Amino acid sequence: MKHERLTVAQATIQFLKNQYVKRDGKEHTFIKGVWGIFGHGNVAGLSQALHQYPEMPYYLTRNEQSMTHTAIAYAKAKFRMEAFACTASVGPGSTNMVTGAATATINRLPLLLLPSDTFARRNVGPVLQQLEYPLSQDVSVNDTFKPVSRFWDRINRPDQLPWSLLEAMRILTSPAETGAVTVCFPQDVQTEAYDYPTSLFEKRVWTIPRNLPDVSLLQEAVQLIKQAKNPFIIAGGGVLYSEATQELDQFVTATGIPVGETHAGKSSLPFDHPQNLGSIGATGVLAANEAATDADLVILIGTRLSDFTTSSKTQFQNPDVRFIHINVCSMDAHKLSSLPLQGDAKVTINALQKALEGYRISDEYQSVIAELRTKWMAELDRVTSLPLSDKLQQPNVLKAVNNAAGKSSVVVCAAGSLPGDLHKLWKAYEPGGYHLEYGYSCMGYEIAGGLGVKMARPDKEVVVMVGDGSYLMLSSELSTAVQEGIKITVVLLNNHGYGSIGSLSQSVGSEGFGTNYRYRESGNGQLTGETLPTDFVMNARSYGVDVHSVESYDELEQALQTAMKADTTQVIVVPVDKVQKVPGYSSWWDVPISEVSLHNDVNEKRKQYEEARKKQRNYF
Repeated sequence: MKHERLTVAQATIQFLKNQYVKRDGKEHTFIKGVWGIFGHGNVAGLSQALHQYPEMPYYLTRNEQSMTHTAIAYAKAKFRMEAFACTASVGPGSTNMVTGAATATINRLPLLLLPSDTFARRNVGPVLQQLEYPLSQDVSVNDTFKPVSRFWDRINRPDQLPWSLLEAMRILTSPAETGAVTVCFPQDVQTEAYDYPTSLFEKRVWTIPRNLPDVSLLQEAVQLIKQAKNPFIIAGGGVLYSEATQELDQFVTATGIPVGETHAGKSSLPFDHPQNLGSIGATGVLAANEAATDADLVILIGTRLSDFTTSSKTQFQNPDVRFIHINVCSMDAHKLSSLPLQGDAKVTINALQKALEGYRISDEYQSVIAELRTKWMAELDRVTSLPLSDKLQQPNVLKAVNNAAGKSSVVVCAAGSLPGDLHKLWKAYEPGGYHLEYGYSCMGYEIAGGLGVKMARPDKEVVVMVGDGSYLMLSSELSTAVQEGIKITVVLLNNHGYGSIGSLSQSVGSEGFGTNYRYRESGNGQLTGETLPTDFVMNARSYGVDVHSVESYDELEQALQTAMKADTTQVIVVPVDKVQKVPGYSSWWDVPISEVSLHNDVNEKRKQYEEARKKQRNYF
């Protein structure tokens, strides 16, 4: 057996550049590059290896958390068939990636993290930025990655590396188990050499399986569908990740069963598909939520069933409701006591359609669906055509952006009031055209995520919708966009604070406390003074991008036209009304309210909360 003497870092890069995935006969290189910021811990290890092997692309970022967002967004836009690795230095550089690990794992997206660690040999400890834990010598800050990673390891000896890398790849490429994979590299071990078998660095292809569920369970599901009077489908991210959108279209066209879409599943069907009743759950629309409320059978496809999807377990009110769940993950497939069809969405939908040949919902139910969709189209037109006032209204702005971006664009967002409005109002026509990180709803994801989407789909117009709160947290990746020559259009909505949490605060009787960007008043010590004079135009322009400031709908449309024609990153700053809201539709979200308070408004809200909780069901 031939061997090659390499450092641990060099061997890692040599291994990663030869990993491939294959599905449906199509083969891809899996790790498309490494994002990183170097410091003590990786500057002599992984930095040296990447410098030595330029065939593995390296990308410089401005913030360790933001590079994980870019990597996650890329993997999501590629439907989990490609991914990035991220490396950072010892201490805060590495722990800055913990949020990204949680984001990836919660969203079931592949992310390879290579944080640097303190000396394995220990004799020079404590080194700069090292945690000293008095109960163990084998604990570092990197142990914080354990609960948010699907796989975690620390390489304390060079000969441990092959087994860790192989297991890391198994998890990353598993549809059922994927998420954040963290392999920690002590800074001394990164530089140590070892005679590795050259077979470790040969091309390795990981096949992404399309498993079918148990035959008897599939037959039982067919009988449940045939017996149901009001079946309803919830399309989650698994529809997109398994590239099953065409199969879903064919299935619902043949059977007539209506569909509601989660945040991750939106764009599973074109907006104008007659069976598409729109978004479901706490941020759902009139049509989908009313259909879900009355459904006696809910067919779940590739969703993890967050509280937003189930309206905190209040959405499905039919006393006889049953659930079927198509999902590659056993944990998800069994939620809500579902009949678990553990398998790939694409082939499972095909199998169901064949077994249901000739089946179609009743004419009466078809009429109900058509009427619900008609009602929702009228409501959609109403809420995006609000009377003009001295302040721009967020729904009107979304409509203008949607129209300007076109049917082949991708919208990117993550947090604030925008996701709720986008879920309800954005018209998506192509798979992946709606890109929301709403598993973790991580503020700061938006601009970095937009870069990842554009890298994955360079032929698409990528529009990033971001509020001023998220922008102030992590705007620095505009500089990376300039560096890499990546064009995205950032629409920055400024309502001088945290709009979403401000509304939530109002709903629980706290009057928007702590959600406005204002000066502190000396008299009462509260943040109730004048609005802070943040100049977003000047701030964005300082990164080297083109910036447009608008004050009217006409100026917005002109700025959007200019931005769509440009080939460099554009930022459009739009002041919007913080008060105006898109209403909720037959849904609820469980946010506990103080049981006792000196404020009567809080006490009244508590009574309403207790009344709403009575609708919660266990679905055993």
